[in-house]
Amino acid sequence: MTDFTYAVDADGVATITWDVPGKSMNVMSREGFALVSGMVDKALADPAVKGIVVTSGKNDFAGGMDLNVLASIRQAAGENPAQALFDFTMSGHHILRNLERAGMDPKTLKGGKPVACAIPGTSAGIGTEIALACHRRFMADNPKAKIGLPEILVGLFPGGGGTTRYSRMVGAMAAAPVLLEGKMLEPKAAKAAGLIDEVVAPEALLARAKEWVLSAGDAEIVKPWDQKGWKMPGGAPYHPAGFMTFVGANAMVLGKTQGVYPAAKALLSAVYEGALVPFDTALRIEARWFTSVLMDPSSSAMIRSLFLNKEALEKGANRPKVPDQTVRKLGVLGAGMMGAGIAHVAANAGIEVVLIDATQEAADRGRMHSAELLDKGMKRGKVTAEKKAEVLGRITATTDYGALSGCDLVVEAVFEDMKVKAGVTAQAEAVIPAAAIFATNTSTLPITDLAKASTRPGQFIGIHFFSPVDKMMLVEIIRGRETGDIAVAKALDFVRQIRKTPIVVNDARFFYANRCIIPYINEGLRMVAEGVEPALIENAAKLLGFPVGPLQLVDETSIDLGVKIARATKAAMGAAYPDGAVDAVLFAMADKGRLGRKANAGFYAYDGRGGRLGLWEGLADLWPVAEAQPDLTEVQQRLIMVQALEAVRALEEGVLEDIREGDVGAILGWGFAPWSGGPFSWLDIIGAERAVEICAALAAKGPRFAAPKLLVEMAAKGQSFYTRFGAGAKAA
Repeated sequence: MTDFTYAVDADGVATITWDVPGKSMNVMSREGFALVSGMVDKALADPAVKGIVVTSGKNDFAGGMDLNVLASIRQAAGENPAQALFDFTMSGHHILRNLERAGMDPKTLKGGKPVACAIPGTSAGIGTEIALACHRRFMADNPKAKIGLPEILVGLFPGGGGTTRYSRMVGAMAAAPVLLEGKMLEPKAAKAAGLIDEVVAPEALLARAKEWVLSAGDAEIVKPWDQKGWKMPGGAPYHPAGFMTFVGANAMVLGKTQGVYPAAKALLSAVYEGALVPFDTALRIEARWFTSVLMDPSSSAMIRSLFLNKEALEKGANRPKVPDQTVRKLGVLGAGMMGAGIAHVAANAGIEVVLIDATQEAADRGRMHSAELLDKGMKRGKVTAEKKAEVLGRITATTDYGALSGCDLVVEAVFEDMKVKAGVTAQAEAVIPAAAIFATNTSTLPITDLAKASTRPGQFIGIHFFSPVDKMMLVEIIRGRETGDIAVAKALDFVRQIRKTPIVVNDARFFYANRCIIPYINEGLRMVAEGVEPALIENAAKLLGFPVGPLQLVDETSIDLGVKIARATKAAMGAAYPDGAVDAVLFAMADKGRLGRKANAGFYAYDGRGGRLGLWEGLADLWPVAEAQPDLTEVQQRLIMVQALEAVRALEEGVLEDIREGDVGAILGWGFAPWSGGPFSWLDIIGAERAVEICAALAAKGPRFAAPKLLVEMAAKGQSFYTRFGAGAKAA
């Protein structure tokens, strides 16, 4: 079996069908490119063939390029990987340009064979780029289908001709949502955006594509940029209108990326420079910029973390080798925002859910949360009335613990209080099956301590969801001291069912995510107490690519929660507690009733609807701004290094066992500078030796900046994390 098959019907239409064996979604490989190239040549050379239809043998069209191919090309290229990557990219351009020109006479632009693309479902990346090279694109009216060019989201940009073709089709500004934001569009929206030409009933898709192929004339298959007198929609760069377009696009890119994402700058450069030259030269320019991005360590790190590592973890890279543990009936204890959110994502994934709270009113309110989310989906046209009824029908809201009988997984999501959690654990274990797994959703309490309330600690595990549950893609699974492999596998299989990304860590206070997030917040608060301008702190973070600064983050998570965590941590650590300076700021804000966004008053000022108005002016009265301010680099180094060092310590201490989980978890969990690929990838980019130098420069700020022994050792040996620990190599 091959990735592509070729057949010619009685009417003379050659159908090239993409259907990669053993894959749920088509992805392009080097072999696949060679196959489709040969089939196109065969169709163009056969006088009996009147035209070509490219389609898929699966429900969807394509998921894009197999990024492992790019990695293998680079590794096999020896001393000149850039040339190898450029040559590979250009070979793809030649194949698609051959498809696009379709045998037409280069002078008269006549005699070509019409090529249509019949898209049955979702299409992304190279799949969409193949479609754009065709003369007409037909897409099935499928509510689940989307089409786009989302490469920017994993540190790349469309390098298979998509950037040049689409920007020339609609103009630079109109292309921005698809190219620069990576938006995937539903069929009707895609037609409005010019990505496709027709939306067709699924059962008529192939017939309509063939009908067009047989009726299309010479004029219908010549692309606009191949015609004399073609002009760039919206104006070329030196046209008055085009000049303003590119000025605006440049500002938009810098505003959204803060200049730290190389792919966005490269994409805009490819569009700008390509618009000044003929089409084939523009493709070479696109290929050069694409190669430069592939060679950039930041883009390589993003691809590794957000695609390769993320995919590996979602496929169970660190799953214990035990039988399938698919969840069939889930119990959720506590119908607050977390419990209700967990119930919703599980029911939405087809799992039967029992949602329990102390009162029927509270339980019903938790179920209503799911109804509200589904109503929002209906307003956006993404959920039908039938789907809403199905999801809500899977959630039983009750106060009766007896309803948990038959549950193979129970997730407890009550208050962060050891006694409360111990009480509901005992109640649940009295009725659930002997083989059931019990999970606690906690962000700070040690799992091993919580497991003491369980009569079966081997079946007790931590599952830390991030808020809001329906939007946050990371789930942190925590293995207690006695947690068994079946419990870990059950948690991983459940996370897979609800289509989120798991990381597995060992038990310790704050686990992994909060262990790194809290120092980030605390460093911001320390600098406020030191008299550092709050705006400098926040903007330094944003210029590093963090989605929010530490002061905004503490407002979002709530200041009173920070106070509770601080008091609990101080009680546990005693004299070793290191954050007294932080508490002075946090407690003072709490005493003034400035509890964060939920109170419309925190480090930021808010309007009556919770919208941020800017940093609160009263901060300067409490903590006067010092006359001498640190430079931007120092502030940035403090903010990023305090997190990265904590990640290294987590690895060193065995809390984290796989650096892939450390990187993916950091990006998905709290938005650690996605351009860097995560804390370990960032340390590899700057080098362990440079990291140790930064630690030395910050040593006066406190022991939190002391370089861990592991980092010092790696600096001395000239090692990087990904060469020492590799993909999946355990910490040692």
